Amino acid sequence: MLRLRKIEPTDLPYLYQWENDARMWADSDTHNPLSQADLREYIASTTGDIYRDGQLRLMIEDEGVTMGCIDLFDFDARNRKAAIGMYIAPHARGKGVGKQAVKLLEEYAFGYLKLRMLYAIIAVKNVACSSIYEKEGYQPSSVLRAWTLEDDAMLWQKMV
Repeated sequence: MLRLRKIEPTDLPYLYQWENDARMWADSDTHNPLSQADLREYIASTTGDIYRDGQLRLMIEDEGVTMGCIDLFDFDARNRKAAIGMYIAPHARGKGVGKQAVKLLEEYAFGYLKLRMLYAIIAVKNVACSSIYEKEGYQPSSVLRAWTLEDDAMLWQKMV
C-alpha cells in the first residue's frame, strides 16, 4: 500500500541520485549539483513542520520500496495555499504512483492543514505529469509562456 512518510537519513542515496540528475533540472529550480554533505544537512535540518520550514518533502513508499518524493513548497499560511512538486523514480513510472501520491498529499493538505488551494506548474511537454493533475480534478489556469528556456508551462490549480 502506497504511503507518504517523512524524510529519513537513509533516504540520502535516493536524494543524491535524483537531485543530481541534470535531465530533471529544467523542470525544477535546480541549477547545480548537490553534494552528499548538502543533502545530509538538509535532511538533518528539516523538521517536517511546514509552518516552521515553509516547505515539506515526503517520501513516496510502497511495501518498503522508495518510489519517489512529493513536496509542498511556496507555502502561504495566510492565504492557505501551496505548490506541489513531485519526482517519481524511473522504476515506478507508469504505474499510477504519481496519481496516488497526489491524492494522499491532497488528503493531508486539504484535510489536516486546511489549505484551500494546491497548484502545480508543469512543463507543457510533460504530458504524463499534466495528465495526473487533470485526472485529480486540477484545472488548467494559464499558460506561462517561455517559463523555462526549454518550454512553456501550464499552471494547474485545485481549490476546495
